[in-house]
Amino acid sequence: MSVWRLVKLNFGRSPAHFGELGIGIEQTSDRVRSDALFSAWVSVYARLFGKNAVEELLQIFPCEKRSQLIPPLRISSTFIYRQENEHTIYYLPRPLKFPINYPNEELEFFKTYKKLNYLPLEVWQRWYQGEGFIGADTEELIAETNGKSNGHLRQVGTFDYKKAVEIDQIPKIAVDRVTRATNLYHTGFVQFRSGENPSGLYFLLQLSPEGEKLADKLKATLHLLGEEGLGGERSSSAGRFQVEWLELPETWQKVVNFSAGNYHTLMSLFWDIPITTEFLNNASYDIQERGGWIAENQLRRKMVRMFSEGSVFIAPPAGKLVDVTPQGFKKHRIYRSGISLSLPIKAKDK
Repeated sequence: MSVWRLVKLNFGRSPAHFGELGIGIEQTSDRVRSDALFSAWVSVYARLFGKNAVEELLQIFPCEKRSQLIPPLRISSTFIYRQENEHTIYYLPRPLKFPINYPNEELEFFKTYKKLNYLPLEVWQRWYQGEGFIGADTEELIAETNGKSNGHLRQVGTFDYKKAVEIDQIPKIAVDRVTRATNLYHTGFVQFRSGENPSGLYFLLQLSPEGEKLADKLKATLHLLGEEGLGGERSSSAGRFQVEWLELPETWQKVVNFSAGNYHTLMSLFWDIPITTEFLNNASYDIQERGGWIAENQLRRKMVRMFSEGSVFIAPPAGKLVDVTPQGFKKHRIYRSGISLSLPIKAKDK
């Protein structure tokens, strides 16, 4: 029997820089994907508890050589939440299949619908675990396409995802170590709301019975990660956060325990081998290339392609750790997490 937790990362006034493959330093993502969060978490775990402890931890995760193991924990990618008075709006990735009752003729509002990459939990749950798409949704999406709506979708924050953050470019000066010549460049930072109605990031955590035994260590590691910072530009004090480790709220319990679904949608990145054609039957998915550097010596990790959040499959995906150790690096193995976390949904078959 697994245990679920909801973990909120409160950045307060601390800006953050979340790099992504294919974007320059002058840009930033507004969130952190599951593999990057896992890598940062494990890296701090190793420093806090030692090399032997982290090797023992990685040994109980499934990988190509140990494919039958049950992972001690599964984590989603991080997603934005924002506080509105006493109510918290949690945004989830929109599944890449239409909700049930979605109209076949949607040309009047299809562009508006496609822009909704993230949905408030209330809308996500109704569309993909409840009654599905209703006539009022059609009318409001048409109104939004033609100007601005004022119906239920707007009231619960469906069109206000970007209000949770501000993204700015901050000028910086690089000084050449030899010539002392200076060079001006810009770095992108994301700033979450602070004050009475803050915003931040959250992720879902699923612990197996073995993972529950590690909960105190995992929590301590996450607190230390918050002090050091998540993402890039940490030398400038970027990415620092405070942790809220919460019991799963009742609404979320209904979401994770939903039993009437016909599909599963990813809340994390997912990698596995082999992937069969049967598994991909009637699936809808996007692929995300993942790369990066090893901080300790600036070697590039092997590139790997993963299924991205919002991808939909008939069977629940499992996932493995993938070895991305670059050739010539002998100090230790480098892993990227393709361990998936998914939620059950109802969606249109066609």
